[in-house]
Amino acid sequence: MKKLNITYWAITGLVSAFMLLGAIVDVSQAPDAVALIKHLGYPAYFVPFIGIMKILGVIVVLIPRFSKLKEWAYAGLVFDTFGAFFSHLSSGDGPDKWAPAFIALALLLVSYILYSMLNNIKEKQKLEMAY
Repeated sequence: MKKLNITYWAITGLVSAFMLLGAIVDVSQAPDAVALIKHLGYPAYFVPFIGIMKILGVIVVLIPRFSKLKEWAYAGLVFDTFGAFFSHLSSGDGPDKWAPAFIALALLLVSYILYSMLNNIKEKQKLEMAY
């Protein structure tokens, strides 16, 4: 379980840093972020909103409690990264544009799978201790 826990935190830390860097750019409404979001067909006001949502999602994912809220945070981050990936593909962008979203999506899915595995082990341990 220790190896699984270390792997979970390494992957989760990596994807959290990745998401936070993007969120900071979004919240600051950097000209490149606004230009990108407009290129994808979304309004400029979407940039700071999505940045704030990413920050909140990452905070919840990193807090080792609130399992139900964590499920929602993972879902929101997956919607964000899948939406970015799909938007880039739909706009005709090449791998240089959609690859970061795809990598973030893959890391998020691995993080969530590891989180679920750890949760299942903890639940099983609780049941064993109850009997």
